[in-house]
Amino acid sequence: MAAVLRRGIKFISFGSSQVFSGGCKHGKTSTLSSFSSSNRNSSSSSKIKVDLDSSTGIAVMKFQNPPVNSMNLEFLTEFSIGLEKLELDKSCRGVILTSAQPKIFSAGLDILDMYGKTPEHYEEFWRAVQDMWLKLYGYSKITIAAINGSSPAGGCLVSMASDYRIMADNPRYRIGLNETQLGIVAPFWFKDTMVNTVGHRTTELSLQFGLMYSPSDALKIGLVDQLVPEENILSTATETMTKWLDIPDHAREISKSMLRKPTVDRLLASRDADIKNFVSFIAKDSIQKSLGLYLTMLKQRKV
Repeated sequence: MAAVLRRGIKFISFGSSQVFSGGCKHGKTSTLSSFSSSNRNSSSSSKIKVDLDSSTGIAVMKFQNPPVNSMNLEFLTEFSIGLEKLELDKSCRGVILTSAQPKIFSAGLDILDMYGKTPEHYEEFWRAVQDMWLKLYGYSKITIAAINGSSPAGGCLVSMASDYRIMADNPRYRIGLNETQLGIVAPFWFKDTMVNTVGHRTTELSLQFGLMYSPSDALKIGLVDQLVPEENILSTATETMTKWLDIPDHAREISKSMLRKPTVDRLLASRDADIKNFVSFIAKDSIQKSLGLYLTMLKQRKV
């Protein structure tokens, strides 16, 4: 398994020591600087930038954790806090998720949060991953993923947890849950999210082979809903959001909850067991050794 894991990480490395593909309130707080002008409010932190236009009710959350928006504990915490603040803001009706980094939406979970840490840290980290998904998948407001780059594993999970997915039509980009390429298994709630998005049979093939799809193939299987030229992705997401906003909020929210609550409840009922399974796996000597060798290889490559 160790050899498979090393090969798999190379497959989705994107040239960063912080990339490990997979992706709150966990003792970290986020202080957001903010300014306002007329109807527009903007706030930013080190990992997430939020721009809310109260005249339209549309907020844009941009991931800005260079180089590849890897999801470390700080990123996950800020993401969940940002979503919660917008959910409580009555002037916000919908959120567009996108990336401030070129060519990448999010490369997934950060290897540095899964290597050489204590079991307590691994538990905190995985609970933050759970919290992010629970907040996003069960979100009461409209969410549109404007996928302006590759989106493996954790990035794909964020995309699928959104209500609607618009991807840049660039054949170099890829999206999918590729955990088996790393010798690991996607958690059941990753699987449930994909089944709800593309169906059971497509999910079977996708998860067993760890498939990564081009934008055109992702559109064919329903992993994304729309392809647009890269330069038009944010404007298209904004235009699409206005169509969703035509639907009365209460009717849409109840319909969404009715469809997604059973999936959310499955994780809520077994959160502790899911965390225990993750900690047990990631703390294995063989897995830690493989991650350590990979980090060493990256350092040597940089030199």
